[in-house]
Amino acid sequence: MNLRIPGPTPCPPEVLAASARQMINHRGREFADLIRRVVQRLKRFYRTEHDVLVLTASGTGGLEAAIVNTLSPGDQVLAVSIGEFGQRFAEIAEAYGAQVIRLEYEPGQAADPEDVRRALAQHPQARAVLVTHNETSTGVTNPLADIARVVREADRLLLVDAVSSLSSIPVETDAWGLDVVVSGSQKGWMVPPGLAFVSMSPRAWQAYERARMPRVYLDLGRHRRFLERGQTPWTPAVSVLFALDVALEMMEREGLENIFARHARIGQMARQGVKALGLKLLAADERYASNTVTAVRVPEGVDARALLRLLEDEHGVVLAGGQGELQGKVFRIGHLGWVTEEDIRQTLDALAQALPRVGYELPARA
Repeated sequence: MNLRIPGPTPCPPEVLAASARQMINHRGREFADLIRRVVQRLKRFYRTEHDVLVLTASGTGGLEAAIVNTLSPGDQVLAVSIGEFGQRFAEIAEAYGAQVIRLEYEPGQAADPEDVRRALAQHPQARAVLVTHNETSTGVTNPLADIARVVREADRLLLVDAVSSLSSIPVETDAWGLDVVVSGSQKGWMVPPGLAFVSMSPRAWQAYERARMPRVYLDLGRHRRFLERGQTPWTPAVSVLFALDVALEMMEREGLENIFARHARIGQMARQGVKALGLKLLAADERYASNTVTAVRVPEGVDARALLRLLEDEHGVVLAGGQGELQGKVFRIGHLGWVTEEDIRQTLDALAQALPRVGYELPARA
């Protein structure tokens, strides 16, 4: 099976084998060595000298942790949304009583840093900015470094959803001044679902001291205190940590710059391949097209569900459909983590064979 969705992503055999290990004492010395080693490796991939904490949760749990550990009910926050996951970040803040100001874009567009600057000028009481680095629902990567510069100039807190970017697309946590950065094990890290990673800058910890949103399981201060003695406050997903330890070792052997280059090369291959089939990208400006997921417009007259079923049943290729308002209008090809050019070549070949059977006429050059 060629699993080409934006997550959960395929896992290397070594990673899966590690996850099948027998349990250990999560309050013992072996676990302390494991969690400390994993955190030090994560910090290198985060490009940070500050805290990175590991939660047993999905990426969404990490986003909720970012909100409740830095904000209080009634706080104004600016939520920059270019798709479903940007909306989710905003909804979490609203659920905890934040006053959310939305800066929204049409599907396929990236956020404009100058729009962020104007929005912050219009809302001087906004304490924080929420932004999704890489929007998997639309296949668009926001210009995070430029947005971060604007937020720093305005002296606001910056909370970043990097669930589908970090480890695959450059993220400079310290150099760009990112206060809280969230990622998840099931994306580019090549590991099963179950862990969220959250970095906290010194500014974020200052916000933590003032924050009054309720938190128990997701209390990052508690996580930091337990990490000092090589533990987590609650029972961790030990099997996923075994897997993550092996995956991080594999990633270090490949090298971060080589990982970025591989994703850029494969992302370009996916985009060129679908365009060669006469299909159109959802990304309005290809400069911001994601190197981890490609969103493709469904051709007029084609039933997206029929296409996806045919690809899976007869070609063993699993793609993702559209989300929210894009359901039935796009399909998405995931290419992050453990992925090669051959995986994408097989995907494109399967598309070329399946599309004519659902009523789409391939261009002659295809």
